[in-house]
Amino acid sequence: MDQNIQVSRLDRQAVEDQEVEIVERKGIGHPDSICDGVAESVSRALSQLYLDRVGKVLHYNTDETQLVAGRAAPAFGGGEVVEPIYILIVGRATREYDGEQLPVDSTALAAARDYLSEAIPELEYGTDIVVDAKLGEGSGDLQDVFGEETQQVPMANDTSFGVGHAPLTETETIVREAESALNGPYHDDHPELGPDVKIMGKREGDRIDITVAAAMVDAHVDGLEEYDDAVENVREYVDDLARGYTDREVNVEVNTADDYDEGSVYLTVTGTSAEQGDDGSVGRGNRANGLITPNRPMSMEATSGKNPVNHIGKIYNLLSTRVAESVTAEIDGIRDLQVRLLSQIGRPIDEPHVADAQIVTEEGVELGDIEADVLAIVDDELANVTDVTRSVIEGDVSTF
Repeated sequence: MDQNIQVSRLDRQAVEDQEVEIVERKGIGHPDSICDGVAESVSRALSQLYLDRVGKVLHYNTDETQLVAGRAAPAFGGGEVVEPIYILIVGRATREYDGEQLPVDSTALAAARDYLSEAIPELEYGTDIVVDAKLGEGSGDLQDVFGEETQQVPMANDTSFGVGHAPLTETETIVREAESALNGPYHDDHPELGPDVKIMGKREGDRIDITVAAAMVDAHVDGLEEYDDAVENVREYVDDLARGYTDREVNVEVNTADDYDEGSVYLTVTGTSAEQGDDGSVGRGNRANGLITPNRPMSMEATSGKNPVNHIGKIYNLLSTRVAESVTAEIDGIRDLQVRLLSQIGRPIDEPHVADAQIVTEEGVELGDIEADVLAIVDDELANVTDVTRSVIEGDVSTF
């Protein structure tokens, strides 16, 4: 088997040691993340439909899903949505197999409804948000690539690449964990915080500045004083969380565009800026590891909504991240690792055109000391590439 794995020294400083670092995460209620979440939930539902009905995943993709913002009139104590948010599930799907019609659209709409009710509970489905599905038939030539029943390992559907990195820096960890905590245990105790939480981290030298945009839900906030308390609670919570991950100087600011004198604050009816002019698209937000990291190479591919069996734009972004995490977890002495996987259309997905691991080692560690171990782990992860497909369909891995 031709794995074509390359291991080399990365000719730059580790990101943790660079003078300036920028990291962003768009929370689950951000319009772009809403599109990612809907597209991925529909993708999993279609995969399950095909497995249940025909025993294998047929050709589809839902990675072009779009959101058109609505219009709302928030008010302390509770406002209203004036014009609903509109989501269009766009893509391709196999509607008929071996003479059997498959309920593609109804499956997609049900999956979207279930996801939205869980992710953004303040949104009333059908009134505050309207969802439509326009799923055309798949391309015949791609269906052929996809339908190789004799191949245990699927053929790549495209010539494309994926990138991943590890370990996360302190700033990356803070940004990712802060959003996860705010939309998890913090929200459970503070219903005034909506799921549209965007976090931007900037590190200059040994100072980390965290800027949080947190949508507040008007029904749970009676006035400006309560709003101010809610904002301060978020600031203190993120500040405390950040200090648990770093000894660097930390500064946290929340809703910096607020103007109390003008009465202009980040107040929403539903907890998302999608209710008031903020549109969204799949792939415009977080990368496959949940972050936006301009200090590192990133793929422009949308991971969410793509078919998890042979769509390289999904598989290789998830796999490269998993490879990087596995290598750094199992091998000591790595300061920074980036992994690039390139496919060639029609070639088995476990045989990339190239698998490239670039490493910054810790002081005193030579690349030659760890190269063989890195090669072995990359080779093993590639051999088990179909595990990524299984994890995605079962919902065990996040794509955004």
